[in-house]
Amino acid sequence: MNGSVLNPDDAGYDGQRHYTPRFLRIYDPLVLGFFTRAVWRCPAERVTSLYRSHTGRRHLDVGPGTGYFLERAPATDRLVLLDPNRDVLAFAAERLADRSPTTLGADVRVPIPTAERFDSVALSFVLHCLPGPIEAKAAAIENLAAVLEPNGVLFGATVLGEDRLHNAFSKLMLRTNNRHGIFDNLGDTEAGMRSILTSSFDRVDMEVVGSVALFAARQER
Repeated sequence: MNGSVLNPDDAGYDGQRHYTPRFLRIYDPLVLGFFTRAVWRCPAERVTSLYRSHTGRRHLDVGPGTGYFLERAPATDRLVLLDPNRDVLAFAAERLADRSPTTLGADVRVPIPTAERFDSVALSFVLHCLPGPIEAKAAAIENLAAVLEPNGVLFGATVLGEDRLHNAFSKLMLRTNNRHGIFDNLGDTEAGMRSILTSSFDRVDMEVVGSVALFAARQER
């Protein structure tokens, strides 16, 4: 068992349990170097661009992974890393030690346990790991909208499950990840993604690159 704040019988446990220290050491070349580019057909540089464009002075990063994207983002005055997996938090915090991050072991599906408000929140490659259907993932969007400043931005990326966005190889990888509990996104569609974002935000910019939805949402209702 990893150092998760989730119980093994929680529906969200499988989506984060694979992020062990061993896996995190190969995550960048395997997931960001190979899978995002060759399988999902969305180079990691596209997500890096979101971070460079939208990271604010007070930033909350949900599911920071290895800290790869934050390492390439603008400097912040305040940086909080949130994840239910303490191995992820420890790995990312060590990599980003020069930015003095605060870590928060929490589940994005429930209200965020902080009174802070942030200029930006990133949610990159997290939603496709959360238990579906996609309508259930709206709770995560609502919880993050609640900790944004009025002019803040929620941005990130997620792999969609629509057949039309996948080739034969990526369909195989998609179904394999879902079968092993790494993903739960076979029902995640572009329309569904836009719907859960517009339920909490007035302005939603979204682009689909390969099978990945890149998004930025503003103006909390």
